[in-house]
Amino acid sequence: MYGLTSQFRRAAVSIPANIAEGFGKATPKEKIQFLTYAQGSLEECRYYAILSSELGYCSDADLENELETISKMLYSYSSKISLKLRNY
Repeated sequence: MYGLTSQFRRAAVSIPANIAEGFGKATPKEKIQFLTYAQGSLEECRYYAILSSELGYCSDADLENELETISKMLYSYSSKISLKLRNY
């Protein structure tokens, strides 16, 4: 359980860290790259939520809703930056 908690925490912290790092990049292409990393970390969290539920540690329903909301926000933000990239 400790190992799973540690991995989950690391992946969760990585989401906003990658968004912040991408925000500071100069080009839209670089920004999208870091948003893609953030999405990957979010998917990792989604896996850990499923695993935690299957192991009986917690219910993943509320967490899945939060992860889905964050995923939609990342997708929306990436889409807007992609439009800029096409016009760049």
